Amino acid sequence: MVEPTDTGDRTVSAPRDDDAVERILSRDAAHSSTRVFGPAQALQADETTRGGGDGEQWDLEARHALRRVPGLSTELEDVTEVEYRQVRMENVVLVGVYSAGSLEDAENSLLELAALAETAGSIILDGALQRRPHPDPATYVGRGKAEELRDIVKAEGADTVIADTELAPSQRRALEDVIKVKVIDRTAVILDIFAQHAKTREGKAQVELAQLEYLLPRLRGWGDSMSRQAGGQVGAGGAGMGSRGPGETKIELDRRRIRTRMAILRGQIRGFAPAREAKRAERTRHTVPSVAIAGYTNAGKSSLLNRLTQAGVLVENALFATLDATVRRTETEDGRVFTLADTVGFVRNLPHQLVEAFRSTLEEVAGADVIVHVVDGSHPDPAGQLATVRDVLADVGARDVPEIVVFNKMDLVGDSERLVLAGLAPRAAFVSSHTGDGIAELRRMVEGALPVPEVEVRALVPYSRGDLISAIHESGQFLEQSHEEAGTLVRARVSERLASELGPFLAA
Repeated sequence: MVEPTDTGDRTVSAPRDDDAVERILSRDAAHSSTRVFGPAQALQADETTRGGGDGEQWDLEARHALRRVPGLSTELEDVTEVEYRQVRMENVVLVGVYSAGSLEDAENSLLELAALAETAGSIILDGALQRRPHPDPATYVGRGKAEELRDIVKAEGADTVIADTELAPSQRRALEDVIKVKVIDRTAVILDIFAQHAKTREGKAQVELAQLEYLLPRLRGWGDSMSRQAGGQVGAGGAGMGSRGPGETKIELDRRRIRTRMAILRGQIRGFAPAREAKRAERTRHTVPSVAIAGYTNAGKSSLLNRLTQAGVLVENALFATLDATVRRTETEDGRVFTLADTVGFVRNLPHQLVEAFRSTLEEVAGADVIVHVVDGSHPDPAGQLATVRDVLADVGARDVPEIVVFNKMDLVGDSERLVLAGLAPRAAFVSSHTGDGIAELRRMVEGALPVPEVEVRALVPYSRGDLISAIHESGQFLEQSHEEAGTLVRARVSERLASELGPFLAA
């Protein structure tokens, strides 16, 4: 719910954080699809240089220019599209800040933010980039430009502004006070998408915990919600004896409710751990190698898993379509069994709350024998994708796991772009999950990177012990095999555990 705020000639809505508490705790969510839009241009700064020639200098025109970012609008052009849209979608204006020399990165980031906002269910009306050495500590874009942004919001009829960063609580409040509409940041959008896409109990608990950790320091009281509950000198018509005192504000009640709920969620997430660890221990006991598919969101990880294993995992051209890890078993050409795990995608400036909340899920990556790092080869900034994913992998302790870089969607990439990608990762695989090109070569690379059992044995296994032959098929590697009168003569590489079980049947 929102409270109307009169701005003179029209009425806009001010946000209510207590409603946000209710919404997150009740786990309401909506869903929409992703769209694509055109390139962004620069919006210059209002930051003036003080004190002669010290520090980074800004020319006068750049300091006073404020240019809009064209090509971001996703308003409906055909009224027949209405039935395919949500009944109520937020109309948003995007805003970002960049310093000298970082315009291209800022444009790519704003394009990604627009895709995130659309995935969350918004209509993009406009967007702007401001050039300044550092974001303003008070209002992110500076007071003057915040007022100009208010005029853009008013002209476009927007009800939400999304900042391409994680705003401090004070920055968000100051911007809302100037612009008079709801202001959220990149982190809030990503958390909202995760809330929409989580399907399993563990995934929902992890997302809700991340949302509450984000919301707790950002609670803001409005009007009567800040009033004391049975506090002060209660009169004769009040609550009466025993209720006089400082009381507790609505915001304090909300904070207490949030902390209580967070404690419950942490307990639930800990409760999911034994089942996951038992499955992982079973794979380890049978020495089944594991391969984790990691990468940027919407890079094609689920499509690749389906190509490699016929897993039938949901594939959608949307950001964060996969939040819950999917594990499938498959075999190498020589019969060895290994697992492939599809994991949650990453994105630049991934909120640390999500990294922490999904740490248990990301352990699947850290515990893998091989990481298949999928990169969208058609993305305008593949190098940025590589760096972002590797940073997150380092955060979860997967820095030392062998990595195979895979450039996906190569059916959309030309020869010149392919040379650039080869320069980023010389030993990478080039595939197209859509057409199947390169999949066979990738599979050979994955099989070649799997750990080889360390013990070589030669044994005559009686026909009555077919379970040992099956175990060699599943977790070992046959080098020779022949059927003799007394049993099956095998030479194979196996784990130490299986070698000890084969001990009574070792042959010279």
